[in-house]
Amino acid sequence: MTHAVIEFAGKQYKVEEGSSIKVPHVKGKVGTKVSINNVLYLENGDKKTVGFPRVAGKKLEGEIISHGRDSKVVVFKFKRRKGYQKKNTHRNEYTILKFGKFDNVKKQVAVKRAKKAVPPTDAKMKSAEKKETAIKETSKAANKKSSAPIIPLGKAENIKKKEE
Repeated sequence: MTHAVIEFAGKQYKVEEGSSIKVPHVKGKVGTKVSINNVLYLENGDKKTVGFPRVAGKKLEGEIISHGRDSKVVVFKFKRRKGYQKKNTHRNEYTILKFGKFDNVKKQVAVKRAKKAVPPTDAKMKSAEKKETAIKETSKAANKKSSAPIIPLGKAENIKKKEE
C-alpha cells in the first residue's frame, strides 16, 4: 500500500492513494486540480523514502471534491472579578481533497552559463595602481618613528621651566 506524508498550509497530513483529506479552504472550483510539491515521506510497499526536507521529484495531484464550513467554535474571554466577558463565535471554512495515483516529476536541470572574461579597461587599471600606491604610502608613514618624545599638553610648560 502506498502512502505519503505531505505538508499543506503549515500542517502535515498522511495521504494514501485514493483517499481524501480535509484541509483549510483552498481557492478554486469543485473539480479543479491542486498540486502539492511538499512530500515529506513516501512509502511504496517495502520502499521507504524520507525527504531531507522534501522528497525530490515527487508531487501529488489532488482534486477539489467539495467546500464547506465546520461546526461553530465559541471563543469566550473573561477576566475574573472584573465583570469583563466577551463571547465570540466563528466557523472555519474547509476543502476536501481527493488524491489519485502518486506521480513522478521530471527534474529540471539548471544550466549555468559561463561568464565571459571581460578584459580590464584602462580606467580600472589606473584606479588599481592608485590604490596600491596609497596603501604603500600609508604603511610607510605608519612605520616612521618620530624622534621627539610625546609630552602631554598640560605638562609641556612645566618641563621647559625645569630645563631652565
